[in-house]
Parts: sequence; C-alpha cells; structure tokens
Amino acid sequence: MSLRSAVLVAGFVLAALNLRPAIAGVSPLLDEIMNDAGLSPAGGGAITTVMVICLGVFGPVAPLLARRIGLDRTLLAGLLVIAAGVALRGLDGAPVLYLGSALAATAIAVMNVAMPGVVKQHFPSRVNVMTGVYVSSVVAGAATASAAMVPVEHATGYGWRGVSALLAVPALLAALLWLPQALGKQAEPQNGPRPFGMVLRSRVTWYITALMGLQSLTFYVMLAWLPTIFLERGLPADQAGYLLSLTNLIQVAASLAVPVLAGRRESQVPYVVGAGVLTVLGYLGVLLAPTTVPWLWMIVLGVGQGASFALALLIIALRPADPAAVTALSAVAQSAGYVIAALGPLLFGFLREVSGGWSVPLIAGLGVLALQILAGWFAGRPATLGKANL
Repeated sequence: MSLRSAVLVAGFVLAALNLRPAIAGVSPLLDEIMNDAGLSPAGGGAITTVMVICLGVFGPVAPLLARRIGLDRTLLAGLLVIAAGVALRGLDGAPVLYLGSALAATAIAVMNVAMPGVVKQHFPSRVNVMTGVYVSSVVAGAATASAAMVPVEHATGYGWRGVSALLAVPALLAALLWLPQALGKQAEPQNGPRPFGMVLRSRVTWYITALMGLQSLTFYVMLAWLPTIFLERGLPADQAGYLLSLTNLIQVAASLAVPVLAGRRESQVPYVVGAGVLTVLGYLGVLLAPTTVPWLWMIVLGVGQGASFALALLIIALRPADPAAVTALSAVAQSAGYVIAALGPLLFGFLREVSGGWSVPLIAGLGVLALQILAGWFAGRPATLGKANL
C-alpha cells in the first residue's frame, strides 16, 4: 500500500470513529446530566431524541454540499462542526446542552449520508470490505465513548461538562488527517435530480428506509437507556457503563465480519433476518433477567444490532450502480430512517414514566423488532438501482 493510500484509509477510519461518540457519550452520564440540568426522564431521553432528529432532518444537506464542494471537503466540514458542537455542549445551561447536541448531530447527519458515497467513490472494488471497516469504526467510536466517559470524568475531575467537551479533540485530529483529501482535487460534481427521482420511485428504497429506521430506533433506545435500566435494577454506574461498552465492542466484530460475508451473496435476507432474531433475544434477556448473566445478553444484543446496522449500510452501498445514486439513496434512507428512530428514546422514556417500570417499554421494543425483521426480509432481496432505471 502506498503512503497516499495509507493516509486515505487512516483518515477514512478516523473520520468514521467520530460518528458516534457525541451521541454515545451522553448515555453513561445521563443521570448526572439530568440531575445537574433539572431534567425529567423524558427530558433526558430528549437529548438523544434531538440528536437523532437532526440525523434525519439534515441528512439531505449532504448531497447538496457534495455537489458544491465535493464529498471529501464535506467530510472535513462535518468533523470541524462536530468539534464545535461538543465544545458548546459543555457550557452551562440546558438550552446550550440541547443546542450543542443538535449542532454536533447535524454534522454527523451530513457525514452519515456522505460516507457510503465516499466508499463507492474511493473503494469501488472493495465496497463490502470497506463498508465493514467503516461500520466497525463507527461502532468502535461508540464503544470507546461509552466505556471512557465515567473513568475519564473520575480521573480528571472535570465533571460531565468538561468530559463532554473533550470529545472535540478526536474530531479535530480526524480533520487534520483528512485534510490532504480535502485539499486534493475533488471528483466532478454530481447531478442530483435524476438519482433522487430514481430512488424515490423505487419500492426498494422504502424497504431499505424502513429497515434503516427501525434498526436505528431499537439501537438508540438501548444506547440512551440501557445504563439507566441496569442502574435501576441495582448495578453500579461503572458496571452499567461497561455493559453498554461490551455490547458496542461486540458490535465492532459483527459489523466488520458480516458485510464481508453478506456482500458476497446476491441476497442478504438470511443475514438480515438472523440479525433481527438475535436482537430480539437480547431484548428478551434485558426484559426477563437483566442482572442474570447480563454480559451474555450484551453479547447477543451486540451481534444482532451490529450486524443489523452494517447490513442496512451495506445494502445502501450495493443496490445503486454509482456514487451519485448511492448518495441519493443514503440521503433518503438515512434521513427518513433517523426521523423514525428519533421517536424511540423519547417514547421509551415516556412509557417508563407512565408505566412505572421497564417491562412495557421493552415489550414495545420487541414489537418494533418484529417490524424490523419484516422490512429486512424485503430490503435484503436482490435488486439493482442503476442508470438503466432512471
């Protein structure tokens, strides 16, 4: 591998590592944040909800930016805005907490949509492998943030605000490493209307969108509330954070391996359905026996959720024939999908308030997973969205 290729891959991986810490870093500190800011459980869940709403609403900005400044510069801008958002979130006051979270999530939304197009543009012959690398890096970033926030807080004494602001550092480092790509010659501007028209007319688009949204909903519910569930069942805060980190670490392995295997087959249905079933088993473990071998439930949940996320992004990258169409499909599927997902943490917190426990929210989550498996059955079937369909 040449030095130029090594810098490209390293920058790509480091950029992907920054796509979840701003969100995942909230969950281990949520009780402290709620107490400090005077938030109710629904208000605490709304922090993640605001961020996921931004992931949905601002995703369509990515194709517009890509046409104007190129995919590589769009990615660089996203990293800089993430750094600004998490730094702002560390200032005092609940409004600033929500504003900084929204700013960081807006940048993540743009990068989420751009990344499959970056894969198709820079690695056209290795889409399955680099999708696995990309998704596993995203999950690794979430796992690291989940595990590190509480220990770093204790070690530094900064409190949740200071520790949250520290997340700007890896975003700035990633921006520095990606700078050579952004300063280089950009690909020719993409023509947006025709790819968007093609993907909007296809039923496959809406199957993929449903899969993306439903698997994201069940993921963000656990990301937002899993440590709190364990805390209320009697586990200490650091152990609850480590359990969330464990499930995220397992997702790293699943999201790296599954796209490589599934990308070799014409149909991804067996993988999508299998991943959904494993996620169901993880939810059942948390519902029925959360303090009995919780590490086992986290492993099962991690395999299911990591594979589901990776497969959704793999299908987005595989179905279209060119980067322009990939970016268009990615914008539609991720934007609409994350709007669906945004309801999860908020409704989960609301159900917790009105029911007085976690059984009702988790049963509702199982119902969502049944719909996810159904959507995956249709989305995973062989199909092609290409120029011939325009």
